Amino acid sequence: MPSLTTGPSKTAFHRSQTLGYKNGFSYARLPTTGIGREQLHVNQLSQAELDELSNKRPTLTYGQPKQAPPSDFIPAHVAFDKKVLKFDAYFQEDVPVSTEEHFRIRQVGIYYYLEDDSMSVMEPIVENSGIPQGKFIKRQRFPKNDRGDHYHWKDLNRGINITIYGRTFRIVDCDPFTQTFLESQGIELNPPERMIFDPYMELRKMPLRMYITPSNFDQLKQFLAFDKKVLRFYATWDDTVNLFGENRRFIIHYYLADDTVEVREIHERNDGRDPFPILIRQQRLPKKFVEKKKTFPSSVLEISDQEVLEWFTAKDFAVGKSTTLLGRSFFIYDCDEFTQQYYRDKFGIADFHPVNVKPPPQEEVKQVIPPYNGYGFLEDSLQNCFSLIPQPPRRNFIKMLENAHKVLRYKVKLESPNPDDRKRHFILSYFLSTDMISIYEPPIRNSGIIGGKYLGKTKVPKPGSTTENPMYYEPADLTIGAMVEVFGHRFIITDADEYVLNYLESNAESFPAPTLQSLQNHFAPHRAARQEAHKIVVSELDKPELEVVTEKVREHLRRHNYSPDGSMHEAFFQCDKDGLGVVGKAEFGALCDRFHVPAEDPLFHKVWRQAVFLPFAFFQKDKSREFYYVDKTCHYLI
Repeated sequence: MPSLTTGPSKTAFHRSQTLGYKNGFSYARLPTTGIGREQLHVNQLSQAELDELSNKRPTLTYGQPKQAPPSDFIPAHVAFDKKVLKFDAYFQEDVPVSTEEHFRIRQVGIYYYLEDDSMSVMEPIVENSGIPQGKFIKRQRFPKNDRGDHYHWKDLNRGINITIYGRTFRIVDCDPFTQTFLESQGIELNPPERMIFDPYMELRKMPLRMYITPSNFDQLKQFLAFDKKVLRFYATWDDTVNLFGENRRFIIHYYLADDTVEVREIHERNDGRDPFPILIRQQRLPKKFVEKKKTFPSSVLEISDQEVLEWFTAKDFAVGKSTTLLGRSFFIYDCDEFTQQYYRDKFGIADFHPVNVKPPPQEEVKQVIPPYNGYGFLEDSLQNCFSLIPQPPRRNFIKMLENAHKVLRYKVKLESPNPDDRKRHFILSYFLSTDMISIYEPPIRNSGIIGGKYLGKTKVPKPGSTTENPMYYEPADLTIGAMVEVFGHRFIITDADEYVLNYLESNAESFPAPTLQSLQNHFAPHRAARQEAHKIVVSELDKPELEVVTEKVREHLRRHNYSPDGSMHEAFFQCDKDGLGVVGKAEFGALCDRFHVPAEDPLFHKVWRQAVFLPFAFFQKDKSREFYYVDKTCHYLI
């Protein structure tokens, strides 16, 4: 293969690279190969250099000074990097829509970048100018004419006009670097001109004209001395002369720092007013006005010193006197401690006697409760008189829990001139948990009167009870022979359940002695007869032998599958007319025949021979009487 450096076979004809980089910096270097990649002998001297060396004469020992090395090649974008020419200029802009200005002067800066001959126009930002400022024309090459030429730094100078995109800029000055650069390039600069400012912006910088007469009074000293020091007066505004007017209380604040007055309203509970705290905002209040002319308007938005002769000051307020503020007459009846001390030190006033402005207490109107109409309970209906939204009356839950299912039963009869009504008997039940009474009439066959519920559970008021002082029947009022008036009907108590006597004896401290004595006297014969019968039975019966016989009777009844009738309980009660809990031997035999009990059995005869009276045992005692009967499942005797 032929060499690239010999003969016509050369194929590489480019020039060698002369710009290199080292440690991140560019530097110039000499080429080592020529066109066609021929080796260049960089250290070989030329013929001219050899001739120059042969003609030199010997000089001093140290020889001639060394020649300066040739300057390095630097590209333009490196030589002029970050070198910018700055010119100060302005242009005039018409303002056709304003009456205060007809044109506007806008100052700009024209920047010329030497590295690529580009230009930009920047406008400095002015605060509150209302004009979007900053970059006016972005960086680019500005066209100079229609032939495609562009502006060059040689075309720029002081005191000339240049037109950029149809807008004419007047260059008035440049910075020192620009002046030095242009003079070094042989350009003669024009003298600088004075920058023209916008007349409207200069007018805005002027201070406003103040129409205040100079005074020797130092308001700043007053503010610093009396800041946060306020005089407080308590006043009333009597507006009762007008329709729906009333006497209202206010607080008047006088601010010593600026001689302003504020009136605040004192709101009371349920006064029916919106909670606006301020009646008169903090401001200077006029005391005397200038005599108005006929042409002066009767109402103005703001009052100035031209309309007022005298303003309110601290000496215009005093305790016990009336002060008119904006047409309202306020009577000052008291002030606070700081205000009193200020008036002592400033005006020498020491008489501060508060005035009593409290209205006399109104006569209390007694609430009249309407008469009870009979609907519902009295306590429940009475709630409609106390509130628009009635609440149910409170109940004594502890009493309800302690006396739950505790009922006192009484036997009563109706007191009536009608003979048929006098024969009727009722059961009155008193419920201890709610203090209510109900009346039940036992049905009697062929009586012509339908029995059942006579009165539902309700509280029964006593005679003479009123809606203001209601009185209801209590267990202490229910004694034997007492008359109970129930809504116009009179009942007389003839008998009571023995549970009533037991309950009253167990709670004797809660009931009067006459009530307890009445029940004890009523039940005394019954208790005596029962005790006597029990003695006779216990004395005549051999209890161990009777238990053996009783067990045999039970076994005998189980063997014969005897099932007693359910009406046996009522039959034994009917035979025990005295309520002693025992029946006779003849009555017992009749009841056994009636309910088909095998009384002829020798076991039953053995029992009859041992006892004159036989109390029969129930498995469960009745609440009204301690009458013992034969249980349906066990069938035992004692």
